[in-house]
Amino acid sequence: MKDVAFGQYFPTKSFVHNMDARVKILGVIAYIVAVFLVKPFHFAGFLACFLFVILATAFSRVPFLKVMRSIKGILFFIILSAVLQLFFNTKGQVVFSWEFITITDNGLLNAGFIITRITLIVLGASLLTLTTSPVEISDGIESLLTPLKWIKFPVHEFALIMSIALRFIPTLLDETDRIIKAQKARGADFESGNVFKRAKALIPVLIPLLISSFRRADELSYAMDARCYSASKNRTKYKKAVLTYRDLVATIVVAGLITGVVFLNNVYFVLAVV
Repeated sequence: MKDVAFGQYFPTKSFVHNMDARVKILGVIAYIVAVFLVKPFHFAGFLACFLFVILATAFSRVPFLKVMRSIKGILFFIILSAVLQLFFNTKGQVVFSWEFITITDNGLLNAGFIITRITLIVLGASLLTLTTSPVEISDGIESLLTPLKWIKFPVHEFALIMSIALRFIPTLLDETDRIIKAQKARGADFESGNVFKRAKALIPVLIPLLISSFRRADELSYAMDARCYSASKNRTKYKKAVLTYRDLVATIVVAGLITGVVFLNNVYFVLAVV
């Protein structure tokens, strides 16, 4: 669990690290939109998105293997989605059949499509957290949601909650890892037995984890109160966000990505018609 990269910040100086947090957040949203714009079985669009991730990782100076580790946290979800597509999609030509199991070419393509889409989305989101500190993400979200203050929406509180949640993801993962190792040292078995026995064996892990989470939240509230923290309207920023040429270049690249995905979709449509 300590190797899961999502939610962790990789401190270094790079082109992506020095970008404005607001541009990075909007860029990731636009990137996710581009991933969803890719039509089924049009894997050329996914290739463009993957090249974009490689380019962004290169300019961020974050090891690519560290970005790939973010997939470990959702590996079970990816495998489950692929299995559902393989076994329950009966359209197309049968590739493999054994008793009640039937795998078709359409199911294989759908499984690959789902796996690729989820993987690309997670890689883009993890790259945001790796290159942007929780404080910068909080300030960026608050700045982007500023118009909602007109309808009395608690923008600052919402941004603070998001920031704390991102900050505590790696902390809770480390805490879970320590609890599991401590329970194994006491003779706990988490690997043998059926699904129900394994779920029951996790109770000695979940209870200490919940208690630790509530204790950390309580300590954090006392620390914020001791520093006279208040979400008042008169709060100022230590660092003011300023747009630079980096943000303009990133905006052009993301716009080019969306344009390229739409173009590839149209090319596939024309080729299919012909």
